[in-house]
Order: sequence, then C-alpha cells, then structure tokens
Amino acid sequence: MTRDSRRAAEELQALNVRLVTMAELAEERLRLAIRGLVERDHALLVDVIVGDASINALQMEIDDRCFKHMALFQPVAVELRAVMSALKISADLERVGDLAVNVAEVAQQYLSNPPVKPLIDLPRMGDLALRMLRQAIDAFVRGDVVAAQEVLRDDDWLDALKDQIFRELLTFMMGAPETIEPGLDLILISRHLERVGDHATNIAEDVIFVVEARDVRHRATLHSGNERRRPPRTPPV
Repeated sequence: MTRDSRRAAEELQALNVRLVTMAELAEERLRLAIRGLVERDHALLVDVIVGDASINALQMEIDDRCFKHMALFQPVAVELRAVMSALKISADLERVGDLAVNVAEVAQQYLSNPPVKPLIDLPRMGDLALRMLRQAIDAFVRGDVVAAQEVLRDDDWLDALKDQIFRELLTFMMGAPETIEPGLDLILISRHLERVGDHATNIAEDVIFVVEARDVRHRATLHSGNERRRPPRTPPV
C-alpha cells in the first residue's frame, strides 16, 4: 500500500466515524422526542427542538471531508461510490434530525389537549424506525448487504404500523369530535416516523450501491428479476 492509498483509507475510516457520530446524534434526538411525547415531558421536547445545531454542523463537516477526499485522492470504483454515498447519507441523517424536531413540535401541540388514547403502536413505530436507522448505518460501515436488505424489508412493517395507527385514530375521531385535533397530531407524528424509515431505507439502498454497484432505488425487488419484496412472516421485535 502506497503512502497516498494508506492516507486515503485512513481518511475514509475517519469519514465513517463521523457518519456514525451523526447517526447517533440523530437517533438520540428522535428517541428523546418520542420519550417526551409518551411521558408528556414538555422540557424534553423543548430540548429536542433547540438541539439541532450539532447535527447540522456535522453534515457540513462530512460534506467538506467528502469534497476534499475526491479532490485529493481522486477515488474510483468502490471508494468513489462510498464517498458519494457518504454525501447522500449525511443529508438523510440531517433530515432525520429535522424530523425529530418536527415530532417534538407536533408533540407539544398534542400535549395541549387531553390524551386521545394510550400510546402503544406509536412508540412501537418509533422503536422500529430507530432500529432501521441504526442497522442501516451499521450495514454501511461494515459493507453488509444482507443487513441492508433487512432494513428494506422492515420498511413494510413500518408502513403497516402507520396505516394501523391511522385507522384506529380515525375511528376515535369519528366517534368523538373533541379528539379530532389531537388525533390529527398523532397521525402527523406517525407520518414523520414513517419518513425516518424512508431515510433509513435510502441509506440501506446506498449500501447495496457501494458494495455491489447496483442501484435498487425505485424498485420493488431486492434482487434482479421479478421477485417482489415481501415482509417477514412475523413483525420485527
């Protein structure tokens, strides 16, 4: 290994470390937003809303590292795909941070009204979205296509939970008009969590692109051919 190739590998590793740090921050902000909603903790929600600056700063740092890496080392093949994907992943993680703020803001509105119902499926949805995000980042760092494909499959369960929450809340709102406003807040929060899953899916798709040079965006298959993507027989736990 030449001096330049060794330095390029070290810089790429440092880039991955910063991505993991950014992902951990985004996860923590979202976890606190969900906790603030469930525990009806206004102070926690305020902390999430005002604490987005560190994620934004990391995105700028990662983007700068990516541009410098391309200028200094002129990467090709897998290395080039990894750097390009890191740029996209930092944007996805920044959006997750924004979605955590969105959840916290809507949660504040929801807490200004009496509870509609015990929150059961919404925290489950949050846990699943967080797990998808964590697994997608781990898959990127390890170059693990199998783990990335699991994230794509879990997205079906996240969508199913969102639909279930919508149907249940619609029933409440039809029976009690006073639940319409807070019910809509919970539906909006479920939509934000579903978007977190979409960003995790984007990252998982980038893993497949980096490792296999295969673009699986906008496809209903995990592999070539006509095999449709199906959820597992039992929901993830």
